[in-house]
Amino acid sequence: MSAQSAPPVYPEKIDSAVLKIAGVVVLGAIMSILDITVVNVALPTFQLVFAPNPAHPLAYSTVAWTVTAYTLALATVIPLTGWAADRFGTKRLYALALVLFTAGSALCAGATSIGMLIGFRVVQGLGGGMLMPLGMTIMTRAAGPKRMGRLMAILGVPMLLGPIAGPILGGWLIQKASWHWIFLINVPIGIIAVIYALRALPKDNPHPTEKLDVVGVLLMSPGLALFLYGVSSIPGAGTFLAAKVLVPMAIGVVLMVAFVLHSFRPEHPLLDLRLFRNRDLRAATTTMFLFAAAFFGGLLLVPTYFQLVRGESTLNAGLLVAPQGIGAMMTMPLAGMLSDRVPVGRIVPFGLLLITGGMFALTQITATTPYPQLITVLFIMGLGMGLSMMPLMTSALRTLRSQEVARGSTLLNIVQQIASSVGVAVMSVVLTNNLKSYPLAGPATASWHVPGLAQTLGAPAIAKGLHDAGQAFASTYWVAAILVALTFVPAYFLPRKREESHLLDDAEAAASPVVIH
Repeated sequence: MSAQSAPPVYPEKIDSAVLKIAGVVVLGAIMSILDITVVNVALPTFQLVFAPNPAHPLAYSTVAWTVTAYTLALATVIPLTGWAADRFGTKRLYALALVLFTAGSALCAGATSIGMLIGFRVVQGLGGGMLMPLGMTIMTRAAGPKRMGRLMAILGVPMLLGPIAGPILGGWLIQKASWHWIFLINVPIGIIAVIYALRALPKDNPHPTEKLDVVGVLLMSPGLALFLYGVSSIPGAGTFLAAKVLVPMAIGVVLMVAFVLHSFRPEHPLLDLRLFRNRDLRAATTTMFLFAAAFFGGLLLVPTYFQLVRGESTLNAGLLVAPQGIGAMMTMPLAGMLSDRVPVGRIVPFGLLLITGGMFALTQITATTPYPQLITVLFIMGLGMGLSMMPLMTSALRTLRSQEVARGSTLLNIVQQIASSVGVAVMSVVLTNNLKSYPLAGPATASWHVPGLAQTLGAPAIAKGLHDAGQAFASTYWVAAILVALTFVPAYFLPRKREESHLLDDAEAAASPVVIH
């Protein structure tokens, strides 16, 4: 692989050429991230529409496989993305990922049984799993080191807004149209994204010189999938100690440990863990793991609280969470601009401080907490999220040499996937157990706001049940708050001086094509 004779010089400002590339990546990210939360909203609908007898809905554990299958497909394909991009080129592979995701969406819309839907969700996941790591690689290469913060802020919009906009969009589509449209809406967007990608993305020259690390694939992909399957089974099992949780998690951990031991032997492993020798990458990745676990886990609680305790519809619950997204949108462009000028170790702690304060405020939540107070807290947390998430990713990728960027983005996506799965599982189990600890809170969760219930149980019983449920949510938020507070420990090691940022200069960044493993 030879160096380019005349490496391009990246302009200081965000120009139209790089915005075109960013548009492609953002379209793909919006589809893949929105899809996860939109389907979560539709699970109760799936229980009814796919039941052989409407009087006997399918078990929740059955329809939950529509989410689990997607997650397992992500886990299988993400580790392979780097090698595949090196073999086929990022442009062609990104277009293929969009085609797979779009085709999977169309097939899901036409599913006539829950088994078909689960199978087609796997097709979706195979495409969706490649979109984010490839998108991060494409954006990093297009931006150059001096514009990376601002470009990552653009990519961060769908990452932060997806979990918030998904329930709103899903609830609206199911109420106004039908469940088919939560998948059909991806089809025209996907077709536009494929055409846009083929036209806007620069042509890259793949270098298929490295052999696929077959042993690494056989260890990492099933290991990660089994681990995440075990984690995703925790809420249904209600405990970490169930066999359906421990067995796959244990096998997954064994396979991943074996992969770690193996990865230092080949010259070009499936995932290059040698990158963690980089101090800044280590600090950013550890901070991101704790942050993602607390963020995605805590995010699950808010709309659930609005629906179960306050009796709001799915659509209204999504709208009430929207201030969090508005806050993130306000600070994210600022954080991106600052990341290009100030070491992230001087930005991220301020964001973490706002989120931690918000989480601790939610530990005081009750069944009657005024909505203006809740909305203010969510808005403040959104401000903190915008100041934290993408600067962390920018810090991690900026410290790497050009040929390491794609491998680093793959590692970051795996870390984020594991963290979010663990966070959601932990919060779900803690909330479930807290609800069970209050006699009236647990049984009434599905029926507090059913008309006529007050006459059946009596107003005092309803009030007591709501009060206990509010206490259960408040207790759960202590876990999220402590988890966010712990992120200050690795965040202390983020670069706080300019010379610690190890920025690549334009010539070095473009000296050779990105080699992806």
